[in-house]
Amino acid sequence: MATLCRPAVSVPEYVITMEETLELARSRHADHPQLPLALRLIENTGVRTRHIVQPIEETLKHPGFEDRNRVYGNEAKARVPAVVQRALDDAELLTTDIDVIIYVSCTGFMMPSLTAWLINAMDFSSDTRQIPIAQLGCAAGGAAVNRAHDFCSAYPEANALIVACEFCSLCYQPTDLGVGSLLCNGLFGDGIAAAVVRGKGGTGIKLERNASYLIPKTEDWIMYDVRATGFHFLLDKRVPATMEPLAPALHNLARQHGWNASDLDFYIIHAGGPRILDDLSKFLEVPPEAFRFSRATLTEYGNIASAVVLDALRRLFDEGGAEHAARGMLAGFGPGITAEMSLGRWNDGNNNTETT
Repeated sequence: MATLCRPAVSVPEYVITMEETLELARSRHADHPQLPLALRLIENTGVRTRHIVQPIEETLKHPGFEDRNRVYGNEAKARVPAVVQRALDDAELLTTDIDVIIYVSCTGFMMPSLTAWLINAMDFSSDTRQIPIAQLGCAAGGAAVNRAHDFCSAYPEANALIVACEFCSLCYQPTDLGVGSLLCNGLFGDGIAAAVVRGKGGTGIKLERNASYLIPKTEDWIMYDVRATGFHFLLDKRVPATMEPLAPALHNLARQHGWNASDLDFYIIHAGGPRILDDLSKFLEVPPEAFRFSRATLTEYGNIASAVVLDALRRLFDEGGAEHAARGMLAGFGPGITAEMSLGRWNDGNNNTETT
């Protein structure tokens, strides 16, 4: 079975704190009729710091979608290779060992995808397959893991590279003054993550089963309104309550595998916000501490979109991993409303026999 190895994660050098975010909201929107509500919602996110790809003075400007997308491409090319190399080193593989690159991002656009540039710039084999995923938003991190699992199931000797590159700050829209937009201005951060899924060998989560689930009739709850000024993020006020209908899908996936979703050893969950984690804790019937890795990502980096689940997994590695054969769940949530879910056991790398 395929093993999801240790992710490498990098965040940009420019930092904005919660206090600075609140002060910017007060100074720029002093006459906003719902400013007190927006400030309270931002404070309740629990996000203490976020990292952004440009200084805040540049971030607050809007030179136009063309310029912003150019920044996206330039910064991705400047920052992604080092993260990819660390992920390859952690998996003890070379670029020539990779059979497919799955690239996920929802904060900029390139064609050809960054996958083509990476193959040339880092000397991946010219027959490396490319799977760019651009429209699953925050769920794309979970989707990338699942598509890598599928690929390695079809080709058991293969290795997959996952890359998530999110510069959410490049989607800041100064004219969007709804409470939801103001909240997002204090929630989202920038980050890059990469991880290898090895068809054989490796230390990490030995992937066993995956699934997707979409809540019917919710496709307009999280979406982009694409205008001449770029991506305008729309967030319905009902989104924080989506864990109640999504939790049964997680329970069902575990049940199909003969497991109990309320009784697993570790959980790697997308940290869309504190309400998401609080509600999922309630509806999965697990203690809040079970999501400590996701909460740490949210506190230190904010919501870094598709990169969240990889950073949360990186934190599990940093804690020393889990016991061999410990059972766990990984899940990402995003537009649709979509859940991308997977189950697996921890493999300590010293015992590659199958566990039942």
